Amino acid sequence: MWDIEAIRNDMPVVKQYSFMDHAAVAPLSGRAGTAMRRFLEEAENHGYARGGLYPESKRVRKLASKLVNCHPEELTFVKNTSEGMCHVANGLQFSRGDNIVSTASEFPANVYPWMNLQQSGVHFKMVPEDGGRIPLERIVEAIDSRTRLVTVSAVQYASGFRTDLAALGNACQERGVLFFVDAIQALGCLPIDVKAMKIDFLSADGHKWLLGPEGAGIFYCRQELFGLVRPTGVGWLSVKDAQDFDHFNLEFRDDARRFDGGSYNLAGIWGLGASLEWLLELGIDKIWNRVRMLTDRLAEGVREKGYRVVSSRNPGESSGIVAFVSDTHAHSRLVSHLRQEHRTVIAARRGRLRVSPHFYNTEREIEKLISLLPGH
Repeated sequence: MWDIEAIRNDMPVVKQYSFMDHAAVAPLSGRAGTAMRRFLEEAENHGYARGGLYPESKRVRKLASKLVNCHPEELTFVKNTSEGMCHVANGLQFSRGDNIVSTASEFPANVYPWMNLQQSGVHFKMVPEDGGRIPLERIVEAIDSRTRLVTVSAVQYASGFRTDLAALGNACQERGVLFFVDAIQALGCLPIDVKAMKIDFLSADGHKWLLGPEGAGIFYCRQELFGLVRPTGVGWLSVKDAQDFDHFNLEFRDDARRFDGGSYNLAGIWGLGASLEWLLELGIDKIWNRVRMLTDRLAEGVREKGYRVVSSRNPGESSGIVAFVSDTHAHSRLVSHLRQEHRTVIAARRGRLRVSPHFYNTEREIEKLISLLPGH
């Protein structure tokens, strides 16, 4: 399949760590680091004298649109996942008595923008987790005649549960409800197709499975909805003829860049683009096949040592995250011991140990982690 050792040469972190916490802040790919240094050298030595630093953003937008299967004009850049959420939460017109459906397991980025609408009389429904899963039928059952939008994570950060986005997208479309996906725990690891999954909005920063820098992410808005979501962070890049500095005309762009308030984080976008290019070259389907193999072995191994695996490993529900629980060992001490004594990086979230290896991790690293975990 791949020459893993050659691939690992593009991940400098492997020289010092066995890093398996990509669900947190992942290490930069070597390609991202190189691209960002190239940006800095260009900006430092030439400024805009050789044609400017913005043209690269057009290429990166095309790469990102290929990743999620949308038109480049339906996608723009955000500084984080929350910014994309806020575009919709603050830009849609809600009425008192409307509601938004989500789950009680979301990362706060997919909670507070919607919870903030409660002051305007918008109810925020949160479907509870059930044994590490969030049954699709319970989300659908929570939708009623006043539901305007369903917003869920493609993969839940603390359990690793993967939502059936296609089924939920169909259910939302049938009921005339908008569908927002927080994709930060999926992009770069799992295939996402906004058209096939009938996703209306998607947001994700690039610093997890995309192996990019913090502060450079993507926001997708289905083209037919441009007129429904009013830009709220309006700036000079939001309008048509943005380069005409001498005449003021508040006429929004006809594409997703209407949500751009001002200048981009170009260094971050250059880095994100380099990682996107690499991941697309390798193939997201192949990346997921390898991650699935690694996490299946991990889940099997920790069970054998007496840990309780919370993450669903059912087909269609598993992800790159394996969450498990020890009833006898303090999770925080295990995480600290592994990092300090063995340079093995994992995490603890919501009372669970959480391991999230990526495609460049090896079977040897998985077996070593299993062996280092104390038995029960």
